[in-house]
Amino acid sequence: MQIKQYQIDAFTDHVFGGNPAAVCLLDAWISEETMQAIAAENNLSETVYCVPVAGGYGIRWFTPRFEIGLAGHPTLAAAWVILNDINPDAREVRFTSKDGEVLTVVCDGEKLMMDFPSVPGTFSDDIDPVAKALGAKPEAYLVARDGMAVFPDEATVARLQPDMARIAVLDPMGIIATAPGDSCDFVSRFFAPKAGIPEDPVTGSAHCTLIPYWGERLGQSKLLARQISERGGLLHCEHRGDRVTLGGTAVPFMQGTITLP
Repeated sequence: MQIKQYQIDAFTDHVFGGNPAAVCLLDAWISEETMQAIAAENNLSETVYCVPVAGGYGIRWFTPRFEIGLAGHPTLAAAWVILNDINPDAREVRFTSKDGEVLTVVCDGEKLMMDFPSVPGTFSDDIDPVAKALGAKPEAYLVARDGMAVFPDEATVARLQPDMARIAVLDPMGIIATAPGDSCDFVSRFFAPKAGIPEDPVTGSAHCTLIPYWGERLGQSKLLARQISERGGLLHCEHRGDRVTLGGTAVPFMQGTITLP
C-alpha cells in the first residue's frame, strides 16, 4: 500500500514557522492502528487523514499517542493541500469529522478561514495545581476540553517554564496559557504532554476556547492572536456566538509517499 503524504507549515507565511502537520490522502479509511502508527512515526503534533465523501472529505486527526476529536492547524494544512494541489479551482472545502461535525474552510485572499465550534470554558477555583505546573499563578482559570490559565501580560506567558510531568497529570487534555498581547489582541502558549506534545507551536483548536473568552472580555468580534512558541504563529479570529472563525496562511514543506506492506 502507498499513501501520499504532505507536510505543511500552518499559521505562517514561511517554512520553519507555524505548526507542521502531516496530511495523508486516502481513497478509503485504513485501520485505526495503522493511522496511529503513522502518526507516531511522523512524531508531529498531528497527522490528519482525509477521505473523499459526498460534498467534501471525511477527516480524522491523530497525535503521536491518540486520536482527537478536533484539531485546527492540520485542518488548515489539509485544506491547503486540497485547494492548491487537488482542486485548485475550488474556493472552499467541507470536512466532516468522525462525530459528524461539519467544518468549512474558505479562501479569503491568501488566508484560509475555518468555521469551527465555539467551546467556551467554565471558571474553576482549582488554580493551585495549575500554578504549580506552570510555575506562575494565573489571574483566572477556565476549563473546557483544555484548561486555560489567564495571566496579566504577554511577558509573563513568555517567561513560563512549565513542569511537563505536573501538566500531564492534570485532568484536561492540555493547558493553555494566555494574556493580552503587546502587538495583537491576545497571545497564548499550549502544553499537552499527555498527547505527546510538550509545547505545541500553534494550536487552532485551543482558539475555540480562547476566542469566546477574549471576544467577550475585549468587547469585540474580530481578534488578532499570536501563539508565542519558539516557531510562533499568527491567527485571524472572529467570535460568532456558538461558532468561531479562525485562520491564516500555510506553506508546503515537503511531500512524499508512505509505503506499507
